[in-house]
Amino acid sequence: MRALIQRVCRATVRVEEQVVGQIDRGLLILLGISDTDGLSDMEYVAEKCVNLRIFEDDQGKMNRSLLDTGGQALVVSQFTLHADTRKGRRPSFNRAAPPDIANAIYEQFVQRLRTFGIYTETGVFGAYMQVEIHNTGPVTLMIDSEI
Repeated sequence: MRALIQRVCRATVRVEEQVVGQIDRGLLILLGISDTDGLSDMEYVAEKCVNLRIFEDDQGKMNRSLLDTGGQALVVSQFTLHADTRKGRRPSFNRAAPPDIANAIYEQFVQRLRTFGIYTETGVFGAYMQVEIHNTGPVTLMIDSEI
C-alpha cells in the first residue's frame, strides 16, 4: 500500500464540478492499493498517517502529528501510485489491486482513520476527480507498507 501524503492548509475534491470532500488544516492522502495488500498494510499506513510528526510545534519544528494537532484528513483513491514505468512509455498498472478489492481496503482505511478520532472526508472511489491542494511547507511524503 502506498500513501502519498501532503500537509495542507486546505484541500478540496470535486466530481463533475460538485464538491464531494473538503478539509482545512491536515493531510491530503492519495492512497494506492496493490494486488498484495491486506489488513496489516492498511493498519501500518493508517497508523503512520496519523502519528508522523510533520506539523510544526511552537518553536517551528516538525514535532506534532495529525492526532496532536486535531487535523483533518482527505483521502483520495489513486491506483496510479502503483504504476510501473520501467519499460516503454506507457505505465503498467498490473500491480494495482482490482477495483472491488481496492475499494474494500480503501473503505477500511477511511474507517480506521475515523476510529483514531480523525475527521475524515473522501473522494469518490473510481471516479474522475479534480483535486485542489493548498500545501504548506510544502511537506510531501511517501509511505509504503512494502519497504
